[in-house]
Order: sequence, then structure tokens, then C-alpha cells
Amino acid sequence: MTGAQHAGSLRAKVTISGIAMLALGIVVATTISLAGVRHYLIDTVDDDLKSSREQIYEVDLTLKDLTTFLDIAGLREALDPNVAKATDTNDRVFVPVTDAGKPKGFLGYPPTPEERGLAAAVGNPVKLSKEANPTDVELNGDTPYRATAIRLADGQLVLMATEVSATGEIMGNVVRLELVAGVGLMALLGTGMFFGARRGLRPMEDMVETASAIAEGCEQHARDTRHSPHSDGAGPAGKGHRGLDLSRRVAARGGRRRAALEVERLRLALNSMLHQVESAFLAREHAAAHLRRFVADASHELRTPLAAIRGYLQLYERGMLADAGERTRVLHRMTAETERMSRLVDELLALARLDQRPELRPAPVDVARLAEDALADLSAQQPEREVRFVRTEGPALALADEPLLRQVVGNLVANVRVHTPVSAPVRVEVSAGPDPHDADTHVCVLRVRDEGPGMRPEDAARVFDRFFRADGAPNGGSGLGMSVVHAGVEAQGGTVRVRTARDAGLTVTVTLPAPAPAPDTSESDTTPAGVTSG
Repeated sequence: MTGAQHAGSLRAKVTISGIAMLALGIVVATTISLAGVRHYLIDTVDDDLKSSREQIYEVDLTLKDLTTFLDIAGLREALDPNVAKATDTNDRVFVPVTDAGKPKGFLGYPPTPEERGLAAAVGNPVKLSKEANPTDVELNGDTPYRATAIRLADGQLVLMATEVSATGEIMGNVVRLELVAGVGLMALLGTGMFFGARRGLRPMEDMVETASAIAEGCEQHARDTRHSPHSDGAGPAGKGHRGLDLSRRVAARGGRRRAALEVERLRLALNSMLHQVESAFLAREHAAAHLRRFVADASHELRTPLAAIRGYLQLYERGMLADAGERTRVLHRMTAETERMSRLVDELLALARLDQRPELRPAPVDVARLAEDALADLSAQQPEREVRFVRTEGPALALADEPLLRQVVGNLVANVRVHTPVSAPVRVEVSAGPDPHDADTHVCVLRVRDEGPGMRPEDAARVFDRFFRADGAPNGGSGLGMSVVHAGVEAQGGTVRVRTARDAGLTVTVTLPAPAPAPDTSESDTTPAGVTSG
């Protein structure tokens, strides 16, 4: 991964945003703490100045009396320039001034540069004496002080100021301390967030890897399909093609409880989507393979009668059918092959329509009547076959589309006629009543049973496949009749089952939804009370 990709990754963005938020928080916290420290230190200096001012007001001092107060307060030595310079106690300034703000000497000392600077910085001592709180001033433009003015009992104005440069030093130390702590904290947090995001986003990397592998496999499969369009579809679980494994899923790292809720939900959603993609892919491959087999089988079924008709026509064109009886026989054979193709096309058309889920018109249909008609046709075609019909009393109604149901019943009976010998009896049963699995639902059951050769279990499992004929279907047939039965019954909301064994005959059971029976209302129920029917 390149540096640009690293910088644009979600992991880097989460880490950078976290560090930025921490830096912003440190700046805000430092600003607030500096404001608090400065406010505390300045308040301490102001309290000291106001306390001194209040003491002077309380004793009602004059300038002359102030010497005694300064001795008591310990401030006299601070006014001696020589002593202050020697002891470095020049953090306070005390100077009498005129109302115009000019400094005056005090205790025999001329105004010092600091006293002149204080008087110049204050400017208007009269206004300052009326303010309750001290104010910020700068002596000689670089040294910060907090200053206040006092008007003595004799009307003399005095300026007092305390240097606060130490406050700046303390605040500088606080800034440096918080800067070092902040940088260390950001480095620690950035490292923790980077590795934490890396671990937390590792399942997403697994998702990307899995999705990319499947996408590359699909691309490879598409290329292989274009180069070999006659390939057979995917194998089990989508592994039939080189490099294509649709069964891959994203596994949970460290257990589901340790994964983030959003990441776990994304993993489950992706696995669900991959399962649907796998199912859709396999269904498409199965449908494509089924379509190829269907087209091949249909082509084969149509090629046989066409080849026979073409052969007979060639014989006729070459004059090899000179005998009238021979021509009649060939004409009958051509007619039979034409009818066979017509039935095949009709069945193919019926299956194609059923595959498109046509809109049916279900209505109550008497299944017994349709079965009687089909058996009558069978008896007309094979009068020597034994036919037995068993039905319940009254109509056996089913909710079905009558033309489609008639075709289903006809195909079941035709299957017996084509695939069993004439000596095999056939038994057809029709009944109606509650569903054995749901007493509130009514069904109509059609059962067609023959005593023919039956089928092997592996053949019975494929009896509804299109163009399937057991043992090569020596008795003819297109292999579509039972497919039409299965598709027609399912289209009408019914089921069809087959029970068979070798040399034990074949039983096909069709179950269709039936309308609920009308309530049983006898004559006595409708006779008014006190009246007897005669």
C-alpha cells in the first residue's frame, strides 16, 4: 500500500481525526486553565492592594501620618531606592502625585524612575481613585503592574502598584508543562488509536479480500465462458470453475462478542449477500445448462421425425414408390411422424407457457367428469385394456383451470397407454374431502394406478424431467408428458407424487385445492317452529 493510500485509508483518517480532536481539546483546556491561573494570581495581587487601601481609609491617614503606617506595614524599606536595589524588593511602587498626575518626592527621596513611570502610566490618578478595582499598567512600556490610587484625608493622591511579571512566568511554566503533557498524550493516544483502529477494522479488510477474490473469480469465469461457451455450469458450491469460489464467507475474528456491533452487522449482511449471489449464480448456471440440454433434446426429438419424412420424400422423388400400397403405407408413416412432431410442439408450447406463469382462471371443475372422458378415450383406443374407475358419490370438485386440468388428466392416462402393455389394468380413483394435514382445507385427489412394469427408483426420481424416458422408452413418447403434468399441477397450487417399484406398477397421485363444501341444510332445519313437513 502506498503512502497516499495509507493517508486516505479509514484507519489513518480515524487516527488523524482523533489526534486533531485531542489537540483541540488540549488547546481549549490550556486556554481555560491559563485564564483560571491568571485570574487567581491577579485576584491575589488585587486583594492585597485593596486590603492596603482599605486599611489607609479606615485609619483616615494623611500624607504626614503615612510614614508611621508604612513602618507598621513593612513598606518603608521598599520606598528607599538604595535598599530596594540592594535587596531586589522592587516589586512594589508607592508614589504621591498631584491631581494632574505629576509625581512628588516622599520621605525626602526624589521620585525614582519607577515612580515616574507609574505616574506616567496611570495618567489620570483622580479617575483611578474612584475605581473599586486595580487596573493594569506597564512601567516604561515593558514591566506589567497592577495599580490603584488612594486619596488621603488631607486630599493628597497616592499611587500604589505591585509588579505582576511573575504571573507571566508562572503562566509560561504552565503552558510549557501542558504542552509537553499534551504532546506526550497525543503521541500515546495516536499510537493507541492507530493500532486499535487497525485491529478493529481488520474484519473489514477480510471483507474486502473476500469480495475481491469472488469478483476476480467471476471475471475469470466470464472470460472462460466467452472462450468456451459450451461449458457445463458451476460445480457444487460454485467451485466448478477455475478460481471461482462463491462459498467463501467472512469469518468473525475473535468471536462475535468482541467485534464492534456495526462491523458485525456489516459482516452478517455481506455474508447474506454472498449467499444470495451464490444461489443466484448456481440457479443461473443450472438454468443455462438445463436450457442447453432442453434445446439439444428438443432438436434430437424433432430431428428423428424430420429425417424419416425427408427419407420418404426422397424415395418418392426418385420414383422408388411405384406400388400404390407402398405409397399408402409411406403416407401413413409420414402422417404419423407429422402428428408426433405436432404433439411435441404442443407440449413444448405448453411447458413454455407454464414457465412464464400464465394467468389462470380457476373455477370449480368436476375432476371425475374429466377422468371419465380420458378413460373413455383410452377404451376407444385400447378396447382390450381393463379399466376400473372409482369415485366418491357426488361431484369431486377442484379449483382449477379446466383446459389445463383436462390436459393434465389426459397426459396421465396417455402415459399409461404409451408405456404399459395392453394387458396391464389401470385403476383411476377420484375423491374429495378435508386435507389430512389440515382439516380446515379441502382437497380433491386424483389417483391413476397401473399394473405395468413399474420403474426403478433412480428413474422415478427423474420422471418429471423434460425429455426423460425410462429405459429409452421403447413404447415411444416424447418424454414431456409427465413434465407437463408436474408443471400444470404446480401452476394450480397442487402437488403430484409418484409411487413405483420394479414390476410393481406405477401410481401417480395428484392433489388439488377444492372449494369448501356448502353447509348441510336439511328440510327440517328450514321448517319454522311448530310446523311439520308433510
